[in-house]
Order: sequence, then structure tokens, then C-alpha cells
Amino acid sequence: MPTLLDFRRRIRSVKNTQQITRAMKFVAAARLRRAQEAALAARPYAKELARVLRSTMSRIAEPQHPLLVRRPEERVLALVLTGERGLAGAFNTNLLRKANEFFLANKGKRISVIPVGKKGRDALRKAGFNLIAEYINVLARVEFSKVREIADLLTGLYAKGEIDSVYIIFSEFKTVMSANLVVEKLLPVDAERVQEEPEGGLASSQVDYIYEQPAEQLLDKLLPRYVESQVQRAMLESSAAEHAARMTAMESATKNAGDVIEAMTLHMNKVRQAAITKEIIEIVSGASSTA
Repeated sequence: MPTLLDFRRRIRSVKNTQQITRAMKFVAAARLRRAQEAALAARPYAKELARVLRSTMSRIAEPQHPLLVRRPEERVLALVLTGERGLAGAFNTNLLRKANEFFLANKGKRISVIPVGKKGRDALRKAGFNLIAEYINVLARVEFSKVREIADLLTGLYAKGEIDSVYIIFSEFKTVMSANLVVEKLLPVDAERVQEEPEGGLASSQVDYIYEQPAEQLLDKLLPRYVESQVQRAMLESSAAEHAARMTAMESATKNAGDVIEAMTLHMNKVRQAAITKEIIEIVSGASSTA
């Protein structure tokens, strides 16, 4: 049976762990605020870029561009965005489960993967997937130079005909307590999907854009920018969702540590009270026997 000293040592150890989880929660909260602001700021740009792209494509009878060419999906490339570190609850596990569901749905095809994040890289490499490239430590601070590098790699592989489609698998930030697991088709750029009007937006035909350059020339510039904006948005959303998941996990761990401390303190007090009662009974019994 544990002694009072054992209980005190355990309580001290749990209190130390609680201090660590509380500090990690505050750090995650500070990083979440910056990541959330960046993710929310990127949404209007991506929306307006898609609006201009819709307007440009509507002015061309049959748009022609390497990123619009549709081929039978025999070679599929998946860009999987996971976290760099653990201690984020089920964030990485849920993302990898979603990725595995996508891989099973495309079981008969040649699947290649580009992991973004150490956790995804390690898991996908261990599973034996073909990794075309890997990007580590890029989500903590999303830089546009790295976004453009990833987008150029994707568009280059597709334009050369080495892959037939590109999908992005990431966690879209919604609230601190929830996130959406998203599988989006990035390439080929789906004209019908791009032409869909976002909620509460104006139809493209209602916006009177005046272009100096020919529509075909603008399309050559807008399509790569559209891919870059989608990659950047996914990376920013994933970064914010990871920080939110880590903050929630650390808050839960801190609360659980408090519950453990309370339960162990209560049990320790019961053991101490029982020991004191036993000693009193022994003293009283000894005094009675001598009398």
C-alpha cells in the first residue's frame, strides 16, 4: 500500500506536469491568434482572385491552358498537410485517417504523395508511399516563397503530364473547438467549380471588369496565381487548426491534471486519517491494558 510520502511525491509530479501543460496552452494560444489572423486575412484574397478568374474564363469560349487539360486519373498526387509536432490531440491522427480513406478510394491508381509536416512525412514514409518531395518546418511560419515553390512543383508536374490530378488534404480552421477535414481537387482547375459563386457573392456577369490585356493572356497569369492562393490558404488554415487543436489538448490536460491532484489529495487525506485513527486506538488500548 502506498505511503503518505509516495502520495506526496505523485502529487508533486502531477503538479509539475500541470504547470508544463498550462504553459504550453498559453504558448499555443498566442500562436493561434497570429495564425488565425493570417488565415482569415488570406480568405478575401483567394475569393477575389477566384472571382476575377471566373470573369476571365467566362469571356473565352473554350479556355485552353495546360492546367485545364483533363486526363484520365491514373496517376494521382496528394498534398497532405499535417502537424510538425504531437501533443495536439487527435489532429494528426484524424488527418492521416482522412488521407488513408482517400488512398483506399483510389486504390487502383498510382498514388504519389507530397507531405507537408513532419508527422505526415514519417507516417507516409513508414507506410511505403512514393514521396515526390517533402516539406518540414514550413507551417509554423508560412512564407510565400515556400508556397510558390510548392505550387510551382505541382503545376510543373501537371503541365509536363507526369501526373493526372492533384488533391490537397488538410484541416480547415473553423473554430477553436472544431475543424473540417477537407479533400480538395486542385488540378486540373475545374472550370465549373471555379465558376460557382461563393455564398452571398455577386455573379461574375454582374461585375464589369475592364481588361487591358487579352483574356487568354490574363488566363496564363491567373491560373498559376489561383493555384498559389489555394496552396497558401490550405497551409494557413492547417497551421491555425493545428494551434487550435494543441491549445484545446493542453487545456484538457491541465484540467485532467487538476482532477487527478484533487482525487489523490482526497485519497491521501483518507489514508492519513485512517493512520491517525489507528494510532489513537493503539494508544487508548495500551493505556487501558496498563490500567
